[in-house]
Amino acid sequence: MTVVHPITRAWITTGGTGAQNYDEFADDAEITAIIEANPHSALGIEMPHRAPESAGKSFLDALPDAVARLTEAKADGSYTPSEEVVVLYRISAPGEPPAYGLFAMVDTDQISTRADEPGLVIRNEDVFIAKVRERVALAEALGHLLSPVLLLQTGCGDELHAALAAATDAGGAPAAADTDQAGRTHAIWLLGPGPEQDALTALAGGGELVVADGNHRSLAAQTGGLARFLAVVTTPASVAIQPYNRLVSELTTTRGELLDRLRAAGAQVEPIDGPVEVPTAGGVVHLRMADQGYAVRLPAGAAGRLENLDHALVERLLLRDALGLDPGDKRITYVGGDYPASWLTGEVDAGRAELAILIAPVTVDDFVAVNLAREKMPRKSTWFTPKARGGLVVAELPR
Repeated sequence: MTVVHPITRAWITTGGTGAQNYDEFADDAEITAIIEANPHSALGIEMPHRAPESAGKSFLDALPDAVARLTEAKADGSYTPSEEVVVLYRISAPGEPPAYGLFAMVDTDQISTRADEPGLVIRNEDVFIAKVRERVALAEALGHLLSPVLLLQTGCGDELHAALAAATDAGGAPAAADTDQAGRTHAIWLLGPGPEQDALTALAGGGELVVADGNHRSLAAQTGGLARFLAVVTTPASVAIQPYNRLVSELTTTRGELLDRLRAAGAQVEPIDGPVEVPTAGGVVHLRMADQGYAVRLPAGAAGRLENLDHALVERLLLRDALGLDPGDKRITYVGGDYPASWLTGEVDAGRAELAILIAPVTVDDFVAVNLAREKMPRKSTWFTPKARGGLVVAELPR
């Protein structure tokens, strides 16, 4: 029996509620600006303490506001109910191949985080437990899930891709469509009970599913005792991995001491003349401090593939050893691939950060190999695009 199931009671957007997921932002002020510009955005529910009218409240104190916003959205026609459906999902943009996915519910007890733990859903990254607690509290307050976990089907991805492409082509006009900040169109089609739904859920659950985005949301489903969680099951042909960089707001040592500590650890450090960009290949990371950039070749040890990933070396040798910072330190901001190198270096130039760390994207081969070995990727190391959009399909939880 498949681990992917229809949504028992879904609320489908009628337009205007789609949003980036709550964890896609480097600056909380961006969230407030989006909610202010579009009060119907699902971000107002996902991040209630960032809504303009909730300014000054903590996340937990703002939960009643989130409940009120969702209740209003359902009452005013922003969402319409549907039962026992899966939702076909296509993301398209000029010059890009279409990306496909399937909104559905996935069995929480299938989540596996180590080699000796059975399950078809592989969670691959360390997480920040405070964020998990917030997601648990939100789901308990709302009784609904708004942001899907993005799962990559590694067993029969090609077959699922072809089936979703055929189903959306034959689906006629979409039930709803939304345009994201990059100009991509996100369109959805409802598919009720029947042989086609059965075939798609079987394909979607037909092999190991890797968490490409939503490690905190999947752990929140476990922590919160949810039998199933909302997911978009996508295909390898539908996604790419972009850089995931870091900003450090405050250095714990001088520039010279930082570079000396890196050299003492075996790194090769060379100045960069001109703009500091994301490295084109792994093995070297680029740093930008005030008025100067550096190319740093971090030493690879005798350890395995995981320990020698650039993101793991940055976490261990640069952040922990050279700067004495835990990866969860508030002085570190994890900046996804939607933000170009010029944005990160601009933050340093403007004095809002003292160090930008630019890291080449993880390769798909490395990502899949680490996951299938049931090892954990370093925190915030893979930025998959295009992102599944929140607020298009809402799953009502059983009471």
